[in-house]
Amino acid sequence: MQNTLRSAATFIGVGLHSGAQVRMVVRPASADYGIWFRRVDVLDRDAMIPARWDAVVPSRLCTLVENAAGVSVSTIEHVMAALAGSAIHNALIEIDGPEVPILDGSAVPFVEVFLARGLREQAAPVRAIRVLKTVEVQDGEATARLEPAEMLEIDFRISFAESAIGTQTRSLNMANGAFVRELSDSRTFCRQSDVDAMRERGLALGGTLENAVVFNGDAVVSPGGLRHSDEPVRHKMLDALGDLALAGGPLLGRYTGDRAGHALTNRLLHALFADSEAFCMVDCGPQTVGKLPGVGVRRGDIPLRR
Repeated sequence: MQNTLRSAATFIGVGLHSGAQVRMVVRPASADYGIWFRRVDVLDRDAMIPARWDAVVPSRLCTLVENAAGVSVSTIEHVMAALAGSAIHNALIEIDGPEVPILDGSAVPFVEVFLARGLREQAAPVRAIRVLKTVEVQDGEATARLEPAEMLEIDFRISFAESAIGTQTRSLNMANGAFVRELSDSRTFCRQSDVDAMRERGLALGGTLENAVVFNGDAVVSPGGLRHSDEPVRHKMLDALGDLALAGGPLLGRYTGDRAGHALTNRLLHALFADSEAFCMVDCGPQTVGKLPGVGVRRGDIPLRR
């Protein structure tokens, strides 16, 4: 069965890159609606934007979707991960600006409100995308790969010169609320040198030590330190789930990312859907539905924030 929210959820905050105040309301939607954004501040042209892989516009720092009228919304990856990780298949996201609010830099503020509102089952089967053969894309040393598996699994590896980050790897079966328990509270991260360079270019204007983990050599600059010893790789997995949620339905396959980012994961979806022999659409029966991210998750699964 597909799921939507029982009632609307409201979020207010600033955009990470723009620093602009944004109000966003996630509303329930009918079965088979999917996930759409609507720019309520745009009145002179089409304001509806699909949260779909083929609406993504290349953006170095985040995931951005845009419609044919040139109306866009950026930094959608965290709310998309929260929707997928909470088993929400249909929603209309109304937003009064061009960027999703960053909140604390993770997906957990969205998850907390979604689970507090509760989900409503809808009388329609979940349509999933089953990966049938391995597809891989590469950009220099970075690679992203999808291969067949019975359920969604995410493997990730990162490597940074900063000793406080270093090389981190993690693998996770995404069934049974694993996203909410293990990944949802992991925050976006950056190096102090990156922050300085972005601000010189007028970017990261909404970034603070409260909504991102900042590293400087062997030090964690953000107050309170890390929520997990491997928080950076966990956040990369969170981003990957959000970007994979743009496939248009849950994926049944194993995703492996090695230093991959938003753009490479989107290129991977393009490669998957360009090969008709690499995937098929399936109606999920009860056994398969039980393996999807977010199914069976409870409010008690949400990590305690610090």
